[in-house]
Amino acid sequence: MPLLHLSLPPHRLLAAGRGRMYFPPAPRHSRLSVRAAAGDAAVSVAAEAYGLPFPPERASHHRELAAATAAVEVACRLCVDVKRSLFSGGKSILEKNDQTPVTIADFGVQALVSLELQRLFPSIPLVAEEDSATLRSSKAGDDSSDVLVESIFSAVADKVSNSGSPLTQDDVLRAIDRGGKDAVSFDSNPATYWVLDPIDGTKGFLRGEDALYVVGLALVVNGKVTVGVMGCPNWTNGTIANEKDDSSAACNGHGILMVSHLGCGTWSRRLSAEIGQYTTAPDIWKRCFVDTCSVVHMARYCIPDSQTWDMIPLSALFNSTAGESDPENENEILLLSVFCGSLCKYLTVASGRASVFVLRARPTTEIKSWDHAVGVICVQEAGGQISDWSGEPLDLAADLTSRRIIYPSGGVLVTNGGLHDKLVEMISANYK
Repeated sequence: MPLLHLSLPPHRLLAAGRGRMYFPPAPRHSRLSVRAAAGDAAVSVAAEAYGLPFPPERASHHRELAAATAAVEVACRLCVDVKRSLFSGGKSILEKNDQTPVTIADFGVQALVSLELQRLFPSIPLVAEEDSATLRSSKAGDDSSDVLVESIFSAVADKVSNSGSPLTQDDVLRAIDRGGKDAVSFDSNPATYWVLDPIDGTKGFLRGEDALYVVGLALVVNGKVTVGVMGCPNWTNGTIANEKDDSSAACNGHGILMVSHLGCGTWSRRLSAEIGQYTTAPDIWKRCFVDTCSVVHMARYCIPDSQTWDMIPLSALFNSTAGESDPENENEILLLSVFCGSLCKYLTVASGRASVFVLRARPTTEIKSWDHAVGVICVQEAGGQISDWSGEPLDLAADLTSRRIIYPSGGVLVTNGGLHDKLVEMISANYK
């Protein structure tokens, strides 16, 4: 790869190396000054290249959002590349302890994002879904898993920024573990940390070309989600589209990148034709707004793939249909089919494609922070509202030591805002 300089235009800096983010090394002073200068230069280039839809003076965490946007878009390219070769050979799928499928893409995205964020913001810890325990234990007892670790390493090495020193497999495993369950211990004090879901909807990732899955990254500051980025490579104009819906939030083309900053709104643009390469003008960002439906039975609903309508308290009042509902039938609502993962549902509400997402908390299932954090800010900044079934905000700090689990009373309710109080009242009256 040829040496690049800051004088090159931003799209050249990002396009080099098939979507790899490259930032030139800082001058050699002390280790601390080198690290700080490199981080500042990298974030500055990312901010300029990604042309965020609002200026730095309006956003206190503009630098973090720029870096998160760059990292998520390159992570989406990693997902696309891995998916393309997923079943071409080698051991590419594992079963985690909870029996959900995990691929080299899950581990690869977590390692890639972890490496980028650690380089740019080394003091901010990461809370993420995966850890390398399964890989390390498999690696010790199964020669075939060496192929898996090598595949993860290759996927990451092809995308990660040039840090000046060769990347090793141990570097990648350590990067994965930086977000793992034993990586950091919080306390009851307010904290600043990243929350990452490397692939929300892994089953969708494995299912087929049209299945939705999301790379989701959020920054939590003092208990509030302040920055959020979601990348969905398979999103299209026709995804969960209503023929009568001409929402300005809809993106042309294939794939969507959604960004949000507290007080600055939620915005989306399509992923570039070569994901990770900046090829379009900065004015293609479009403001996202939730829909304006204010009639409960005329709203468009979605629920988790693992749950059924009769598990939701609203089923005591409304039947559901997967077809076009009759507006005159006040006892029937439209239940959309949205592919795997909670973040896909948040994305559909934030983009105006759905009105409501309802999830029931179950005693046997922990609700993880990374399945909700980035969705919360994207929906809120698009004009929507999120709470538990009693109407209380989601408490991301309820898990005092690890910030990995949330405990919503009854479940989670995500709406366009106009329906929220009505639905809380209905759910509370029918929840047992």
